[in-house]
Formats: sequence, C-alpha cells, structure tokens
Amino acid sequence: MRNYEFDLEYQPEVKQALETGQPVIALESNVISHGLNYPDNVDTALKVEAAIRLSGAIPATVGIDNGKILVGMNHEQIKRFATQKEISKVSSRELPFILASGAMGATSVASSLVIAELAGIPFFSSAGLGGVHRGAETTMDISADLIQLTRSKVTVVCAGVKNILDVGLTLEYLETHCVPLVSWQSDEFPAFYCRDSGFKSPMRIDSLQELARAIEINRQLPGAAGMVIASPTREEDAISSEDVQHAIHSAIVQAKLNSISGNGVTKFIMKSVEEITAGRSAKANKAVLINTARVAGEIAMAHHLYCRDKYERGDI
Repeated sequence: MRNYEFDLEYQPEVKQALETGQPVIALESNVISHGLNYPDNVDTALKVEAAIRLSGAIPATVGIDNGKILVGMNHEQIKRFATQKEISKVSSRELPFILASGAMGATSVASSLVIAELAGIPFFSSAGLGGVHRGAETTMDISADLIQLTRSKVTVVCAGVKNILDVGLTLEYLETHCVPLVSWQSDEFPAFYCRDSGFKSPMRIDSLQELARAIEINRQLPGAAGMVIASPTREEDAISSEDVQHAIHSAIVQAKLNSISGNGVTKFIMKSVEEITAGRSAKANKAVLINTARVAGEIAMAHHLYCRDKYERGDI
C-alpha cells in the first residue's frame, strides 16, 4: 500500500461498507460550510445522508481537518463544519496546501472527486456542478469541476448546473472533453432547481439496469472520463425557468450598477435571486440536494446489484 504524506480517516460505517463491497456515495462539505446557514446546513446534511441510506447505500461526507482527509463524518463533525468560522473552500488545486497547513477545509465538487477516487468511492452526489460562467469567452471563467470530471473516473449524480451559468457553453465544454452525460428519465438537461434549462440532454436513460450497465462499461473504457447523470428535481420542488431567468437578469443589471465584478458576481446573483424569489430558491436548493442524493442512492444500489449478478453468473 502506498504511503501518503497525509492520512485518510475513514468513518467506521464507510470503512466497513467499502471493505464489504456495499455501495458508497461521496458528498461535498462546502455546501455545509458555505452553501446554507446554520442550523439549516446541519439539518439538510443529515437529510441528504438519510436519503442515500433509504436505498441501502452509505453516505460519505468528505472534508479536511488537521492535515487529514475525512472520508465520512459523524454528527459532531458535520456540526463543526456547519458552525466553525473561516473554513476555507477547497477546490482540487488547494488540496496540497490545506493538507500541508493542517487547516480545516470544506471540499468543493472538484476536490470531492479527487478524494472520492483516492478513497475508492465510485459515486458522488451534488445538487449541481460548476460550469462555464457567462462571459467566459473573455474572462475564461470555467469551473474546476469540469476539469476534474475529465481526470477522475467517478460517476456524478447531480441536477445539472445553475441557470446563472452559461448552460450552452457548459454542455459544449463537456462534449469537447468527451465527458459522458445522460439525463435520468428526462429529455431535458436540468438547471439545478429548474427542471428545464432550455437545452436538450445529449442522452436519456429510463432503466436503472441499462444505466448501471452503462456506468460499468464507462469504467472499463480506456481513457474515459467521469460520467455525469443529470436528474431533474421533483416537479413539486421546482421553480420555473422563466421566474429564475427574470431574477437573474435583474441581478446582473444590479451587479453592473454596483460595480461588482469577478468572483463577487456569482455570490451577488445567488443572493439577489433568493431575495427576488422571496426565499423560494433557498427552499428549492435544499430540496434539490435531498432528491439528488435519493436518486444517487438508487443508481449506486442498482449498479451494485448489476455487478453482483455478473459475479454470481461468473461473468467477472
């Protein structure tokens, strides 16, 4: 076994699941530390984990603390990440520095993918991916999430990307980099808490067994990237694309009037959308996290059963 300059600290339930071949799904910690306010962040994190357990899969919320990579967290650790001040948001490029310093770090999608692959966890669930930002043709502002997808062979279950991004360019980027993308039981590519981004998905699958087989085939193909499975949020939790687009355009105008630029624009738009939608977006955000985790659990379990059946038939 390779000796690392850092430790992977497995939560006992996660360690046992990996050793016995139970399906495990990684979860980011950034949404706990930076995505939601206390105590909603703790409550939502626990509901997300519970949604995964419904299928029989095991959740593993990942993070960084005291020079260690936490592979799974208990309730007290989740609460600490939810309440501790000044926890760094860690993308994949910051991982070596945060680990070397011994500081706490909340993982983004990109760094969570690195950790999932390192820990031997084949699935990751998130509300939404980062993507190509509006105006990226001049700013080159492209999320590290998309880059990491091409490097880590982890299956990602999400609700697409936020409407504040350039959805069309994000899909073009994924196509250019040969990232397999499929929508689960939908013709549309979803946009976070909107079921419809205005763009068709390049592929649709309705059968869990077919999807499980596609996941396994992708893992066997040389040079293949991580797969993205886009699952729209439930209709009763969704916000209409028209309402969100109206709120986004209003926020963009206000950002320009207030001379807000760079990384501050996204945060300003998200906050403005929440205010314009009278808090509906924050409620929908939590619903997306929970529903995506539920779907990820079902897919991971279907893949587990598919591989088990192959083994019992002697095909492996």
